[in-house]
Amino acid sequence: MVNAEKLITDNLPLWSSTIKAQKTRGRGRSNKRELYGVKKLRELILELAVRGLLIPQDPKDEPAAELLKNIATEKALLIKEKVIKKPKVLNDLSSEETPFSAPTGWVWTRLQNVSEYIQRGKGPKYAESGSVYVISQKCIQWTGFDSSVARHVDDQSLDKYQPERFLRANDLLWNSTGTGTVGRVSRLSSIESSKYVADSHVTVVRTRALESSFICCYISSSGIQSRVNPSHENPLVSGSTNQVELNTSSVSSLPIPLPPLAEQHRIVAKVDELMALCDKLEQQQEDSIETHETLVKTLLDALTTTADPAQFQQAWQRIEANFHLLFTTESSVDHLKQTILQLAVMGKLVPQDPNDEPASQLLKKIALEKEQLIKDKKIKKQKPLPTPKAEDLNTSFPNHWEFCTLNDLILFMDAGWSPACPPTPSPSNKVWGVLKTTAVQQMKYLEFENKMLDEVKEPRPQYEVKKGDILITRAGPKNRVGVSCLVKETRPKLMISDKIIRFHLLNDSIDEEYITLCLNSGITADHLESSKSGMAESQMNISQGKLQAAPVPLPPTSEQRRIIAKVDSLMTLCDTLKANLQCAQTTQQTLTDTIVEQATV
Repeated sequence: MVNAEKLITDNLPLWSSTIKAQKTRGRGRSNKRELYGVKKLRELILELAVRGLLIPQDPKDEPAAELLKNIATEKALLIKEKVIKKPKVLNDLSSEETPFSAPTGWVWTRLQNVSEYIQRGKGPKYAESGSVYVISQKCIQWTGFDSSVARHVDDQSLDKYQPERFLRANDLLWNSTGTGTVGRVSRLSSIESSKYVADSHVTVVRTRALESSFICCYISSSGIQSRVNPSHENPLVSGSTNQVELNTSSVSSLPIPLPPLAEQHRIVAKVDELMALCDKLEQQQEDSIETHETLVKTLLDALTTTADPAQFQQAWQRIEANFHLLFTTESSVDHLKQTILQLAVMGKLVPQDPNDEPASQLLKKIALEKEQLIKDKKIKKQKPLPTPKAEDLNTSFPNHWEFCTLNDLILFMDAGWSPACPPTPSPSNKVWGVLKTTAVQQMKYLEFENKMLDEVKEPRPQYEVKKGDILITRAGPKNRVGVSCLVKETRPKLMISDKIIRFHLLNDSIDEEYITLCLNSGITADHLESSKSGMAESQMNISQGKLQAAPVPLPPTSEQRRIIAKVDSLMTLCDTLKANLQCAQTTQQTLTDTIVEQATV
């Protein structure tokens, strides 16, 4: 027999340290994570409990076969007295239906045989007020029964409700429809009589003369939950992935392992004790992660907020001395990457060279070139924008740097075309496609994020994306507006949409990668963030005028290129560190899965 206590305690470091990151796209970082080790420990506890492996059996307990006989006798009397209806006769269980051997003293039976009532709820008429509440899918969470989202029922619509439809304490509520909600089960530990009913998306299971919490544990276990999936080889549900249905007949005929009643009580008590341990581990882990993230943020922020070179050096030495302790999670490495970008556009990442031609001279050359292009009628004359000043931006920059606007540096700026397109991407370089806004990620261009142009529509080659284009999203949800990237390489026949702004720089003295870097960090990115407008965060935009007015801290040309070389080098190191962390996480997750699987073989 598995030593459950030893299995759990010997692997506490694994349960409490295994984390699974949740991937997201778009500007900024996501702190979403799954405490995978604790999740698998909860699954293991339930699986051991319902298999009789969590606590030892007591030979003095009355066998479950006797309990089953007593339940059958009581049910027969209730049927005779017309307290409950006679259920449909079900076939005896076959050995193929039982997924594991029951311990001595246990017995396999069907859920109907230990229940006096299994029925889907009804769809009563809702009301603003009333004496009765209806329990819906939203009320049934894995954390328990949430009465705060229960709605009132029109009392008159309950006139034809039989007494058994009103919920009672210890009833099990099993979500029976809905993607993401089907399969969730909750037990009513206490409830005011006749104050709640279930709606048609919830199945009520009322057990007889046994511990309903044990049945709840069994329904919650991974063995049953894995079957609440239409793709399972032996599913409890019917329908497609988008429309799943848990039928009452499947619930009634569900095979369940039945322990002696005394053992049921002991199992439930042990599960409660161990789940409280999981809660404690979870809280400790969250607190530890939060403390670690705060420490990383504080130390990295010290690099970007100090203006004194000596204080900057001290801040870096603190990080360098504790590097192996600080950057142990994906989020901490992401924060490090953002700090590197921030330092780059502040002039703190590489040393300045006094021999570099000052940026003021570069801006003069750019202005002269722009005047000549206007004179030659190659570009239109634009209204001049005020030059940003360091004091107005509450920042400073090194000697030989200058502030300018993005408009001072660009040759042209345009947006594309958004025709109605089929949802499928362009299948080849010979078929025109239109870029989606998701093609523009933070400093990353994804050419495969496109929609095929309808064959009846004529392409507009003037909007074709080219190598060297700088793209920025101008409309969409708030976190997807102002995201920018440089197109380093691209396939032909892809057009920008009208939700993407494109621009080119005036000459090679301005590094495209450096300007893209500015758009994604520092005061330029802050300007873009504050320039977003809209009635709701789900639909915002940024105008070309606001983008043209964005302040840009401009170093000498040579320093721009040194900055990009250093950023590329450090980003490669960060990516390597992150890949190693992901590999270690995967190994931990695999080890956790293996322990759980072997324990329940």
